[in-house]
Amino acid sequence: MSRRGLLFGTAGAAVALAVSGSLGTARPAAAATAAAAAAPSATSIAAASAFLAARMDQYGSGSTLRVPQSYTGGAEGASGFVSSFAYDDAIVIMAWVSAGDATSLGYATVLADSLLWAQANDPYRDGRTRASYQPDPFRTADGPYIGSPAANTGNQAWVGMALLRLYRATQQPRFLQGALRLAQWIQSVAWDGQRSPVGYTGGRDGGDAAITYKATEHNIDVGAFFTMLASMSGDPVWSSRARSAFSFVAAMRDGATGRLWTGTGADGVTTNRSPVPGDVQNWAYLATLDSQYSPAVTWVITTLAASDGGYSGSAYSTADVSKVWFEGTAHLALAVRARGATGDPARYTALVTSIEDAQARARNGDGRGIVSASSDGLVTGFGDTYNQTLHLGATAWYLLAARGTNPFRL
Repeated sequence: MSRRGLLFGTAGAAVALAVSGSLGTARPAAAATAAAAAAPSATSIAAASAFLAARMDQYGSGSTLRVPQSYTGGAEGASGFVSSFAYDDAIVIMAWVSAGDATSLGYATVLADSLLWAQANDPYRDGRTRASYQPDPFRTADGPYIGSPAANTGNQAWVGMALLRLYRATQQPRFLQGALRLAQWIQSVAWDGQRSPVGYTGGRDGGDAAITYKATEHNIDVGAFFTMLASMSGDPVWSSRARSAFSFVAAMRDGATGRLWTGTGADGVTTNRSPVPGDVQNWAYLATLDSQYSPAVTWVITTLAASDGGYSGSAYSTADVSKVWFEGTAHLALAVRARGATGDPARYTALVTSIEDAQARARNGDGRGIVSASSDGLVTGFGDTYNQTLHLGATAWYLLAARGTNPFRL
């Protein structure tokens, strides 16, 4: 059962008390602006940035091609899990680009070049990247050391968006070329214009079999990626393809509540209504900034509220609202910051304050990185579990939220 009313408490209590009711009422504008300026702190941002750098340098330094370990310590550390997820790598690149200084851009360039090397040396050599790679060693005589061989559509789009953001910052053509190869792979492998609602399917599984469902998340990613690519390449065909992806997202909108369903089943037609994840709600708004998706953000606030261990924020999905998912809490923080509705400035401050609190005192933390969940065992409903383990993706999303950088839009 979701907890109604205030989504945020404890760490951001002073700010959260300024918000009342299920959606909240804005405090006076000057007070809200002052509160927003107070969090997150510069010290917290610097510590999170240092965490990303340390993880990147764990298995190499300088210009050595390498990928960082996604999870550190906690349950994953105890099990010896060291994979580097391409999605996490993409968010980390974006976080470094958003920082904009020479050191951060240098790190972003090395990680992007590592993913381009993996793309060029993949066994299929068809433009795809894989769900994860192993960092030690990352490069082998046979190509990249692949962890999970799945080539999910959404992951290709995230890597593509990261490459385009770095291309805009550096004007290095190889990043645009790599993004174009990823886009061509998505179009050739995942486009389904036959089964309504039309859109992009899930890509390829580890055995290279087609993933036939259509995910709302993937279509948001593709729509945003192709929109960026149209702008960066000057080819309007990608704008048309982006509209097709976003048409699927619109088809997944529940008219009664404004929330977005997960996508379709394996038939590519039947709507999958359970569980309902939070990321697609926030991402649909961030990718489009369309007011029709504002109710989806509100649905997260009112339905996926979670409090655990003195932290408050968003859970992953309707499958389990007993624990805080800090990556998703950062998604929500960025969404309410971008939306700016009544009470949103106070919500933003309370969310990032809660994440900053977790950075400082979470069990298995190091005072720099952000853990995945407020405690072990957060069930996603999609076969995965998040634990209180330091996570690259959660840390990078926190930095994007702290800087107000929307990764879906250039």
